[in-house]
Amino acid sequence: MTILHLDLDAFYASVEQRDKPSLRGKPVVVGGGGPRGVVATASYEAREFGIRSAMSGSEARRRARGKAAFLGGRFAAYRESSQIVMALLREISPLVEPLSLDEAFVDLTPAGWPEAALEERVRWLRAELTRRTLGLTGSVGVGSSKLIAKLASEAAKPDGYRILAPQEELGFLAPLPVRAIPGVGPATEQRLVAIGMHTVEDLRGAQPGELERELGRAAGASLVELARGVDRREVNPDSEAKSISTEDTFQVDLTNPAQLQSILRRDAAAVTGRLVKHGFFARTVTVKVRFADFQTITRAASLGGATDDVEAIAGAGSKLLSEIDVSPGVRLLGIGVSNFATAAQDRLFGDEPDDSGPVEAAEFAPEDSATVRGRGYFTGADVEHDEHGRGWVWGSGLGRVTVRFEHRGTGPGLVRTLVLDDPGLRLAEPLPIPG
Repeated sequence: MTILHLDLDAFYASVEQRDKPSLRGKPVVVGGGGPRGVVATASYEAREFGIRSAMSGSEARRRARGKAAFLGGRFAAYRESSQIVMALLREISPLVEPLSLDEAFVDLTPAGWPEAALEERVRWLRAELTRRTLGLTGSVGVGSSKLIAKLASEAAKPDGYRILAPQEELGFLAPLPVRAIPGVGPATEQRLVAIGMHTVEDLRGAQPGELERELGRAAGASLVELARGVDRREVNPDSEAKSISTEDTFQVDLTNPAQLQSILRRDAAAVTGRLVKHGFFARTVTVKVRFADFQTITRAASLGGATDDVEAIAGAGSKLLSEIDVSPGVRLLGIGVSNFATAAQDRLFGDEPDDSGPVEAAEFAPEDSATVRGRGYFTGADVEHDEHGRGWVWGSGLGRVTVRFEHRGTGPGLVRTLVLDDPGLRLAEPLPIPG
């Protein structure tokens, strides 16, 4: 079996740079605006400031020091480019398993690509992807399993490829940190490092039963296999995410409610970031608490609609946790979302106040006006004007809209400030990609 893993490079931000000539080569952050925003994607230029996906908007803005454009999400544009890429992959093989809008596994067995021509075909795939999407790039990894293919694509980033022959795979895995293995989160990493396990090679050298005793039978046995490059998962073309969650297992049982609430809110931000990456909205939030005696309590609540708002998800999770007596000592804490929709749905009762406030135009797009999925004249939104043509919102507030009139078929455009009720100004759909 030969598996290919494709990961589009800084996908949302790359789409924005492609469609907005004045932002090419500059730091761009999608999401992270407003007091409750979460970063969906940061361009590689923005990552030089230490900005990462799932980071809070306030932290991202602090690191950017006013030198990055913070844009709301244009998910129609992202879905169009994603559909073009997934269609290209299905031309190669019917066995395509999308993981999100910007990531997929492909089983190359039906493609019949000869081993001698593998590198040539991968180069063709990457070039064709760039051509069809008008400039996006993707990193590709190829190996004998999902594990190897994904790690190979990560090693190839950005805008590269890595093909591993079976005899190279164990050597490739050996020096990687334990955190590189799927399922090894920060808490598990700390436990492994505490017993001297820093790399995959260290995991292979563990004494029989050592990892099972430390992590539990199932988790320990799985980690042993993965460290040896054994991954039996097949590419599932019918795979669809049904839930997204994260869990923390603590070395010492925790009893402090404030500490647990802080951890839960941090994890809610991480879950929300993954929800946004998949292009989903969630209707249900679930909290799981496991005590020292392994008694497990799971609580779920409806969000009242379908949302990807981090405050709504964290708030619901926080309320669920507050209803659980944690005094016996919490061994594991988890939060997840489920019951997905592909479009937002307003709450059935009540409206949340809009606390974003007015903003002024700045050197880059104003930071406080962007949310992950923008509404109205949000920063980055596509607009049209009867006189000036197509452009995008650079900033809005105080009854005005500042627009940079440009699109991907032009050079950097002029900036003009218009009154909000200018009869010639209107929101527009993203410029389509020619078929």
